[in-house]
Amino acid sequence: MEYKELGNSGVRASVITFGSWAAGGWMWGGTEQNDAVGAIRAAYDLGVTSIDTAPIYGMGLSEEIVGQAIKGLPRDKVQVLTKFGMRWDLPTPQGDFGFKTKDNSGHDLDVYKYAAPESIIRECEDSLRRLGTDYIDLYQIHWPDVTTPIDATMEAVAKLVQQGKVRAVGVSNYSAAQMAEAEKTVPLASNQVPYSMVRRNIEKDVVPYCLEHNKAILAYSPLQLGLLTGKIKPGQHFDASDLRATHPLFKPEFVTRVNAFLDQIRPLAESKNVSLSQVVLRWTLAQPGITVALVGARNAEQATQNAKAMDVKLSSEELDYITKELNKLPTAG
Repeated sequence: MEYKELGNSGVRASVITFGSWAAGGWMWGGTEQNDAVGAIRAAYDLGVTSIDTAPIYGMGLSEEIVGQAIKGLPRDKVQVLTKFGMRWDLPTPQGDFGFKTKDNSGHDLDVYKYAAPESIIRECEDSLRRLGTDYIDLYQIHWPDVTTPIDATMEAVAKLVQQGKVRAVGVSNYSAAQMAEAEKTVPLASNQVPYSMVRRNIEKDVVPYCLEHNKAILAYSPLQLGLLTGKIKPGQHFDASDLRATHPLFKPEFVTRVNAFLDQIRPLAESKNVSLSQVVLRWTLAQPGITVALVGARNAEQATQNAKAMDVKLSSEELDYITKELNKLPTAG
């Protein structure tokens, strides 16, 4: 495994970081809690020391699973990354309406993007309790909240840093301009943004900003919700609770195009006796500015495969070939 510092924060993360979105069973068709704990432990045994979670994943369940998984591990050898700013549990609606969803029991919920100072303090205490720890290695605003000034949000997080409850401050789904505004108040370590072979729009502004200002990029959904594994078939059925059921990248015609691209690089994977997913992850981490790939796993076997992507070696010629084939995809800009 390789490890990289997140900006100038002093926090070093494993470049393959365990993404525990699916571990909360949220918008992904459910998962088994014991399998999720086993997946995190299996990843840790292979050097994946960083785990990314959030309160909204399963309405606290994902953080509880992470807390259970890291219990007994040396705390200074684990990096816990979590988030704030998405509230489903407010007594009265506040902030910017995000979306409607359901909890793991099927009850309807309205989620609000809300990052007012008093809310952040409350969220931090709740996350620390669920995680079973007394500090968070990287605390990230989950989505921008247009109802709260960025400086007010960042001042609150800076206080948590001063109190020793947070080691480093990050953002998620922020534009370059929003990052620059946040930096006026507190040093940022990172920005967590969607990035994959078929979703590369951050290359326009976020990547250049982060390269210029030494900010880490944590790429989430690098396998594009499984689309880039080569296991998704055109017209494949997903349960209504699964985000992919209505996702535009899972329309049959696009799945067909992606699979045609994957067929072009499949011989490369086979020649190295590795999976398509491992090649995709290695390509992703080779792109300029990409520091960490967040990858989820439902069980120990998947976690092991993700971690072993770091054993795959791709030459500059092989990387160039993959990019050349990828650029033939009309929507891969």
